[in-house]
Amino acid sequence: MNKTELAWFKSSYSGSAGDDCVEVAAADRAVRVRDSKDVTRPHLAVRTEQWSRFIGYVSEG
Repeated sequence: MNKTELAWFKSSYSGSAGDDCVEVAAADRAVRVRDSKDVTRPHLAVRTEQWSRFIGYVSEG
């Protein structure tokens, strides 16, 4: 999948002002994470298994 074809979503905890946001996009084998303030910079790619583990850990508090 080409980076331009990714569907990016802002965090549900992001404010409406558009500052300090994290965006994610799901790809075939990885979840991409980027800073919404500068989308031209490289993004972080995390394998889906590790992303699921991370989300589970975070949701536990």
